[in-house]
Amino acid sequence: MDINGKTKITGIFGNPIDHTLSPAMHNSAFNALQLDICYVPFRVSPEDLSGAVHAIRSLNMLGVNITVPHKENVLPLLDRIDEEAAFIGAVNTVTNKDGFLTGYNTDGRGFTSSLAEKDVSFNNKNIIMIGTGGAARSVSYYLSEKASKLSLYDIDTPKAVKLASDLNQIRNNIVLLDNIDRIDDTDIMINATPLGLKPDDPLPINPDHITSKMVVCDLVYKKTRLLGEAEKRNARTVNGSGMLLWQGVLAFELWTGVKPPVDVMRDALMSRIQ
Repeated sequence: MDINGKTKITGIFGNPIDHTLSPAMHNSAFNALQLDICYVPFRVSPEDLSGAVHAIRSLNMLGVNITVPHKENVLPLLDRIDEEAAFIGAVNTVTNKDGFLTGYNTDGRGFTSSLAEKDVSFNNKNIIMIGTGGAARSVSYYLSEKASKLSLYDIDTPKAVKLASDLNQIRNNIVLLDNIDRIDDTDIMINATPLGLKPDDPLPINPDHITSKMVVCDLVYKKTRLLGEAEKRNARTVNGSGMLLWQGVLAFELWTGVKPPVDVMRDALMSRIQ
């Protein structure tokens, strides 16, 4: 890519940032469409977040992605927060329109798009969410809209209670679990904990609870031990790579108003994961 005085800048703010796969996805799509835009990772410490957000305006950037640890702290620094992001309490995408910064959260729609791509419907399904952190809040916002029942479990009980309480203000199908010993009626099980990032991580659930009728999902973008155990029991599995891809697709559209070449982004992403 020939970077010049007309090149527009997008990127990602986070700390740490070395592991990010987003530049590969977005730059491959910009190049494929011959758009004069580039995507740059920026390591931003918490004390520098305000200055970094100001730089979006002063450098006339198209926008940025936001990742840990800034997804919550960035909210008061923006001019407007999308309704979904406001409910979730976290932003992962910022757009800049003539200096007016709007925050969005594309994680939930990214996850549901990944399910649709695998022909997995969540309409009228019984779903259990293990873990109720930021990603779970985003995913739950969408799943609960059409699910028959969404059950929440977290070893951090106050966090689970908070999400259940928030969802119950807009839904009537939320169940708070105090254990996950009986999940016989579950259609879709989602691991929204970080367990699975390391090969020796414990499983988030006893695998003997998994049945062949279930769809087992993991928001971790690699094949985890949980998904391996699910496959042994003939359950369908969905890992988090699709969510990572589709949240990026949605961010790309917000910045450019153009639909990106999804297969190009997928190829770039998978070449880095494998």
